[in-house]
Amino acid sequence: MKLDIDDPKLIETVAQALDCGEVVIMPCDTIYGFIGVAPDTEEKIRALKGREGKSLLRLIPDAGWLPRYTDIVLPPGLKTYWPGALTIIFPAKKAGTVALRIPADAALTKLMNKLGRALFSTSVNASGKPPLWRIDDILRAFGSRVALVVAAGDRPEGIPSTILDVTQNPFRLLRRGAVDIPEQLLEA
Repeated sequence: MKLDIDDPKLIETVAQALDCGEVVIMPCDTIYGFIGVAPDTEEKIRALKGREGKSLLRLIPDAGWLPRYTDIVLPPGLKTYWPGALTIIFPAKKAGTVALRIPADAALTKLMNKLGRALFSTSVNASGKPPLWRIDDILRAFGSRVALVVAAGDRPEGIPSTILDVTQNPFRLLRRGAVDIPEQLLEA
């Protein structure tokens, strides 16, 4: 099903699909993303992308959710980049790491607050292929494989989020993206 981004029932319709364990495609700050409730939809999203191994990014509505996932506090210099297109990899509370981002997109924040849960987000593409940005290409490739596609037009200038690993010092910039991190913040 295709739904326009301006539909007055957008949040209600998307939240209902997500609450039922479905995967939705929608704009996510910079590019279109597969969205699903974490951790319930991990296997569905991996199957859509044909991706194994690599962890999925979790969207959270605000920094108050950080203690659910990590014991590390957000480094002060990075606070200005959240909400926004900065994905930060933290040491996970139990073991390993967790990738978190607070989106600037109001619809995503409303969805998370309505559901009371974090969301997985990853670019709309098959693993190893470039992200899809034309809505017709997205519908053709994945429209019948997800519960809902939220259409916001083509997004040719979408740049994926910047990915920063803060599990070690100095921090490691894993991917340059939509947010430009000054070098002095990498040596926090």
